[in-house]
Amino acid sequence: MSIVAIVGRPNVGKSTLFNRLTQTRQAIVDEEAGTTRDRQYGKAEWNGREFSVVDTGGWVVNSEDVFESEINKQVEIAIEEADVILFVVDVLTGIADLDDEVAKMLRRSGKTVVLAANKADNYEAHPLAAEFYALGLGDPFPISAINGSYTGDLLDRIIEILPDKKEELMEEELPRIAIVGRPNAGKSSLINAFIGEDRHIVTDIAGTTRDSIYTKYNKFGLNFYLVDTAGIRKKGKVNEDLEYYSVIRAIKAIENSDVCILMLDALRGIESQDLNIFSVIQKNSKGLIVCINKWDLVEDKSQAAIKTYINAIEQRFAPFNDFPVLFISALTKQRVFKVLETAKEVYENRKRIIPTAKLNEVMLPIIEKTPPPAWKGKYIKIKYITQLQEAVIPSFIFFCNLPQWIKEPYKRFLENRMRANWNFSGTPIRIYVREK
Repeated sequence: MSIVAIVGRPNVGKSTLFNRLTQTRQAIVDEEAGTTRDRQYGKAEWNGREFSVVDTGGWVVNSEDVFESEINKQVEIAIEEADVILFVVDVLTGIADLDDEVAKMLRRSGKTVVLAANKADNYEAHPLAAEFYALGLGDPFPISAINGSYTGDLLDRIIEILPDKKEELMEEELPRIAIVGRPNAGKSSLINAFIGEDRHIVTDIAGTTRDSIYTKYNKFGLNFYLVDTAGIRKKGKVNEDLEYYSVIRAIKAIENSDVCILMLDALRGIESQDLNIFSVIQKNSKGLIVCINKWDLVEDKSQAAIKTYINAIEQRFAPFNDFPVLFISALTKQRVFKVLETAKEVYENRKRIIPTAKLNEVMLPIIEKTPPPAWKGKYIKIKYITQLQEAVIPSFIFFCNLPQWIKEPYKRFLENRMRANWNFSGTPIRIYVREK
């Protein structure tokens, strides 16, 4: 899946446009310049084509703000890694010095750029966009991120220039297992432990793995592709923002995988970057295994310590907490084969089909015992359940008389009861309610 990065100077409406394209309110929007510091990742869909959107902080030079240099580094990384750059400018203020700085950087990058002249909230402002031809980046698109006018034309242009999907030359039926995590969590070491050789370069310097590497694994009755996500930079570029880079490079590998093995460092615990990567996995509805690496270096290995660690993970990753948690050491190869066995199990759980008769035999008595809450005196009756056969993840349709009154808490109840009766560990479940 392609990546579109939104760049520009502060306060031109990048986060508002991000929210518009992703149809969310994920990015914080404020009049104060520099509000966006943590990166935002989302998915957009237009005319049947999906792509990832990355919101970056505003580009600033000669600023006293300690965050600005880091924001600028992240903007540079986004420009390097994205397939299309969406350069946002302010049609009301015209070309500013910082716009020139960003435009020079974009021209040097050689990347495909779409110029969005934002804040053209009415037709009177549209002619003002002509000034931005001076940036030398092609036709400006006058839009309004706040009310959505002409964003459809902008999306048409983005879809037109996005690179064509290139299918990997692989056996499609084989599962793809992506190894993801923060820099130095032990991703490459784990793959080397799997394949029994130093196929991948492993160093203590974050920045060795450059591109996602597919490794065919066919041993001990297991047959799939392992993906070592390029979460890190070359040695010559380790001064850049590695934490940000680890996510933006992992996005494509996660999107192309079936099951993700999320590596956590036992000595560092759960950090915000782990939650960012977990969020990307969840948004793409991928299978999940959490591996606590470097367990050999932990002094307290008691059951109480293990339980405390698992509880902390489940609380931070809530509400989805039905996934395997393994305590491993890639260095000593402790439980590494268990990781592969569990990955195969999670992949099978994603493909699990429950016969319709069995589904109704088990779930209807549970629903009868704990029915959906009545709404304004009207009783909701679920009469029939079936599974969507062609869905990517296990998806179930519950047919009832008043589907609009079944709310999320009851859907979670249904999901929990299904997980209690069938093994869906590690995979998301979708619950749909339809009128019979």
